[in-house]
Amino acid sequence: MQKQGNIRKMRTDLKEIVEYQLPIGEDVVQMNPLVGKKLSFTYLGQINCIHCGKKTKTSFSQGYCYSCFTTLPQTDESILRPELDLSYLGISRDMEWAEKNALQPHFVYLAYSGNLKVGVTRESQVPTRWMDQGASKAIKLAKTPNRHIAGIIEVALKDHFSDKTNWRAMLKLEHSEDVDLLSEKKKAGGLLHPELQQYISDEDEVFEMIYPMSSQPEKIVSFGFEKEKEYSGILKGIKGQYLIFEDGKVLNIRKHNGYLIEFSVED
Repeated sequence: MQKQGNIRKMRTDLKEIVEYQLPIGEDVVQMNPLVGKKLSFTYLGQINCIHCGKKTKTSFSQGYCYSCFTTLPQTDESILRPELDLSYLGISRDMEWAEKNALQPHFVYLAYSGNLKVGVTRESQVPTRWMDQGASKAIKLAKTPNRHIAGIIEVALKDHFSDKTNWRAMLKLEHSEDVDLLSEKKKAGGLLHPELQQYISDEDEVFEMIYPMSSQPEKIVSFGFEKEKEYSGILKGIKGQYLIFEDGKVLNIRKHNGYLIEFSVED
């Protein structure tokens, strides 16, 4: 198999084992069957903005040119800090986009991805967000009518729960069986101000994600196409947006949104 094109973050589907597809140009490659096979990547020295398609020397916010990065609502600071979203006041880079995205129901969630973390995602992004982060378990903590309120709840819990994923711990994922998310949800709910407790979700299902991994990596070394333009290795697993190879090297696909590559699989 040989493909050439700009890559995008892998698509996921929650099945018994998470299913991955890698968009390359106009093609979509089924990745799960490639675990155990030798993959080769060649970076062709070109990045195209994932929004406008323009060539860019530097990728901003995982795939955008500078112009799009500074003007699009999906690259606004409130994406990383939802408490700063002001679209509920009619303030946004693009109110039409905000109405379809920020002014929609959001979940505050707890997830275990190498560490216990609190996060925010749009209702329509459940469970995609969790799989993108490589979470092994997740539970809905609160449901809010917009992104801003979800962000306020997240901020209120940051002193008690991390809001970031430790990607190295996520890839090794030890001690996940020791985490009781239902108990942690009750703890988190009790920490909230009474005005915020009204948003606590009555959905107590603990979602569990199993990833296509033939073995856990003993050592982890991340690499990128800027420094390593060619790479070949046997794929041992996929987790989050990472490809994990036999030699311990890992490639963050999402970080390389818009990169033009040649991709091949050794039969």
